[in-house]
Amino acid sequence: MELFLKIAAAAAMIMLLVYLWPAFKHWQENGPKAQAGDWRAAVLPLAGVVLFVVLLVLAVR
Repeated sequence: MELFLKIAAAAAMIMLLVYLWPAFKHWQENGPKAQAGDWRAAVLPLAGVVLFVVLLVLAVR
């Protein structure tokens, strides 16, 4: 039974990839291009999350 579930999950993932491939190609060709300040806009929230997790860890100690 477990083997059947693994095979079914793999088949579902492959079907999902096949279904989403045209949308991915469209996004790659027609998506927005990166600008100069995009890295800062992505790094600031990530740094905030990392800082928050560090503060939580320090609070638990």
